[in-house]
Amino acid sequence: MRGPPPTPPRPRSPPPGGGAPRGGGRGGGPPPPPPPPPPPPTPAAFNDTDTAWIQLMIPMDERASLLIDLAPARTGRPALAGWAEEAGRRLKDELVDLRELLEVSGVPDTRPHEGHNMPGMVTLDTVRRARTVTGESFDRLFTESLRAHLVQVRMLCASERTSGSSERAKGLAAVIERSVAQQITRLDALR
Repeated sequence: MRGPPPTPPRPRSPPPGGGAPRGGGRGGGPPPPPPPPPPPPTPAAFNDTDTAWIQLMIPMDERASLLIDLAPARTGRPALAGWAEEAGRRLKDELVDLRELLEVSGVPDTRPHEGHNMPGMVTLDTVRRARTVTGESFDRLFTESLRAHLVQVRMLCASERTSGSSERAKGLAAVIERSVAQQITRLDALR
């Protein structure tokens, strides 16, 4: 006795989007879409102190850079010009690190201190005056302004190390604080 005839295979449904099977191979269909991009990195526990420190340090360093850039053409002392050249390189590197840290923090670059004259910040008036003097007059304005900047930066970095929560921000603050201490010592020897 024979049983019922075998059931014929069911036709396959076309893949989503219709047409030939996916795979880009011999089937002739388009290649599969690329995987979605990974999500953006999660901010690594930045607190208000971390972000305030970063957002203040950036304009402070930018202003100091404006004054430092004037030194080669305006100072009367080669040793002070050499100090300014080295300090300028450090500031540029610092700014790269600070901007990267701001990006990692996930905080938008709203520049809340733009246009402010914070303690220790080189003012735009100081930069304008520095453009009008040379020699001893420039040197005095330059060293006084940069020393005030460095002392304030050292204090801000110490506060960040004490009250910040991001290990990366606190680590950068420690590096900057050590660098600033060395720069103050060298600058004082040139005054």
